[in-house]
Amino acid sequence: MVPRSCSILLLFFFVFLAVSSSPAIAMKRQYKPCKQLVLYFHDVIYNGKNKDNATSSIVAAPEGSNLTILAGDFHFGNIAVFDDPITLDNNFHSKPVGRAQGMYLYNTKNTYTAWLGFSFVLNSTDHKGSINFIGADPLMNKTRDISIVGGTGDFFMHRGVATLSTDAFEGEVYFRLRVDINFYDCWY
Repeated sequence: MVPRSCSILLLFFFVFLAVSSSPAIAMKRQYKPCKQLVLYFHDVIYNGKNKDNATSSIVAAPEGSNLTILAGDFHFGNIAVFDDPITLDNNFHSKPVGRAQGMYLYNTKNTYTAWLGFSFVLNSTDHKGSINFIGADPLMNKTRDISIVGGTGDFFMHRGVATLSTDAFEGEVYFRLRVDINFYDCWY
């Protein structure tokens, strides 16, 4: 037989365990960004006629496609590389604060979706360094989140989430993304 004091201790332990694992009682940790930025990047894809203005180019396409027109069927199989200007506002002609450099590939056959891997390379009076992004971009969603996986310079070892929204697009030649950057892990 278990002594009475041990039974009471076990009872308190199980009550504590039940209360602490209850979703209604358990508190979710609220995360607050340690640093935030809003930047825009402007992508002008090469279409065979705009080489002086183009900031991106198709480097791979499905069989039978060419490298100046995005493939049909949701652009599946196209891979583009880019070196796009980054601005503080949505004006293409604003002074750039850096470059967005990387690639996107269209990877879904039944909707417009891309996979992104790129860096913001910033070189302005306010910020110097790079921010590295990676993730899926379901283009038909109003906003989409991608991971910030690191950085250099002013953003050394920073991690977080960037919320993308298509701010403008002109056919399949130009688009502008608003990038709301929220760092949750900042090294100073």
